[in-house]
Amino acid sequence: MQKRSVRARMAGVLAATGLLVAGPITAQAATTTTTAPPLVYVAMGDSFAAGSLVLPAKELLTCARSGVNYASLIARQVNPATFRDVTCGGATTTHFASPQPGIVLGTAAPQYDALSADTTLVTVGIGGNDIGLVGLAVSCVNLLPEGLGKSCKAANTAGGVDKLAQKIDAFAPTYGTVIQQIRSRAPHAKILMVGYPTGIKKGGCWPVVPVWSQDADYLQAALTRLNVRMAEQAAAHGATYVDLATPSVGHDMCKGAGTRWIEGLIPSVTTNGLVPLHPNAAGLRNAVPTVLAAAGLAAPTKA
Repeated sequence: MQKRSVRARMAGVLAATGLLVAGPITAQAATTTTTAPPLVYVAMGDSFAAGSLVLPAKELLTCARSGVNYASLIARQVNPATFRDVTCGGATTTHFASPQPGIVLGTAAPQYDALSADTTLVTVGIGGNDIGLVGLAVSCVNLLPEGLGKSCKAANTAGGVDKLAQKIDAFAPTYGTVIQQIRSRAPHAKILMVGYPTGIKKGGCWPVVPVWSQDADYLQAALTRLNVRMAEQAAAHGATYVDLATPSVGHDMCKGAGTRWIEGLIPSVTTNGLVPLHPNAAGLRNAVPTVLAAAGLAAPTKA
């Protein structure tokens, strides 16, 4: 009886101090694991993200989206549980919230509609159409040597005011709005804001690409400015900026067919780049490692 009394008192002390149950709780905690949610990937953006008319093409008359754009190539490598690619040629940020008329026929749904509460990764490449980048590039074309025509840089900086720079700076906060809108629909997603690649080398390469030297530098400066504003807004709103400009240096439109990742004014079947001033198949393919690294993803190891 005395031994039982001592044991009872010890049990009471242990219970009071919590030591009696500490062992089982610790063991349970040690065996508890958290499982990562399934990868649900949504790709949004314009023709640079869509890889417009890089063959094979999907939704040809609506968005001319490539079946080998960087988003599709990433999806093939990481095999997400769900993959929704709503990138579309000609898209602006307006078409994230509103339907987009097709390039030839049809209508593309608002790109935000592809987002869901279980989305875990979003890539966004947008802004060039909002600031009229392709139209500007076309206005810079001069078939005659420098001095025998009009400079697009001079036209856009007349009076000492850079109208294009002002337009880019005014547009910049829209990137922040886009990030906020994505987060409101996909609160757990990692958001990657994918920048534009390097378009043309310093000084250009007239007449291969018929843009005067000063205008080539002006065009590239505008593209760089847009990338910088995108990066600033990504940092300010908790997203990740993906730099495609740095790895594409040396692969601009001035380079030969075996080297360039972006096309000049004359489309090329050889490089599978059928839209002028846009990435070709190599440009899309070579964006994949940079985007994957920013996403913190790696392709599954084959046995």
